Amino acid sequence: MRCLKVAFGMEDDEHLIDAHYGDSEFFAIYEVCEDGSVRLIEKRPNKAKDFEEEDEGHGDPRKFKAVVSQLLDVDVLAAFRMGPNFLRIRDKTNKVAFFTRTRDLKLALQRLIENFDDLYSQVQAKKAEKPPIEE
Repeated sequence: MRCLKVAFGMEDDEHLIDAHYGDSEFFAIYEVCEDGSVRLIEKRPNKAKDFEEEDEGHGDPRKFKAVVSQLLDVDVLAAFRMGPNFLRIRDKTNKVAFFTRTRDLKLALQRLIENFDDLYSQVQAKKAEKPPIEE
């Protein structure tokens, strides 16, 4: 069965963060499968949450690497909102970014299931073309 490993940027146990992905309190890592089944694998602390960004403000490339390096084993980065590093995720990693358009985790999981085939295809294409993180 086809499955995806998805990291949701979380504020608490039920809500995705209403801020940049790299500012998440933790990442809820789920296995989401084509049959609609979901399984919480772990709640992974965000070690980059308090990363000091330089004068650039949000979008510091070093913070981007600090966040993505914690999620190398994940296929999809799911968020309510993403900041300037979204383009870096899209262009410089083999990760697929998915905007949930909701902060409610249960609804976000449902939207991921509804888009499973498209997301799975995007993940396969990314894995074929890019390393986990490009310099």
